[in-house]
Amino acid sequence: MLTNLPPLNTDTIWAILREEIDDATVNQLVWYYLGYRYDEQNQSWNSDNVAEDWQEKYPQPPDFIVNRPPTVKLTRSIPSENKQLLKEKLGFKGYKLGEFGPRQTRRATAASWLLSYMQRRC
Repeated sequence: MLTNLPPLNTDTIWAILREEIDDATVNQLVWYYLGYRYDEQNQSWNSDNVAEDWQEKYPQPPDFIVNRPPTVKLTRSIPSENKQLLKEKLGFKGYKLGEFGPRQTRRATAASWLLSYMQRRC
């Protein structure tokens, strides 16, 4: 788990939006930057580096692509000044009507959160 993750850069963000990176890797990227680490020796997740509000609600890393509630929490954790970064920084215009569903919306949320993380940390 959490091996061979792509680098956190705009190429990776675009690859998420274009569905060039699988859902499992998208989840693993978000988990990694939230602070979740997989302990191979104990075969369990370590959430010591995860923010307390995430630890309480999700002691195990949630599936952001399948489940709506953790994605809503992810959206709410993006600072308001970073909510439009996909548009402002990448020029992402969104998906065309009829070409997207909940899965694409959740992937876009993950991409937005990761871009916001880059903006704040990198």
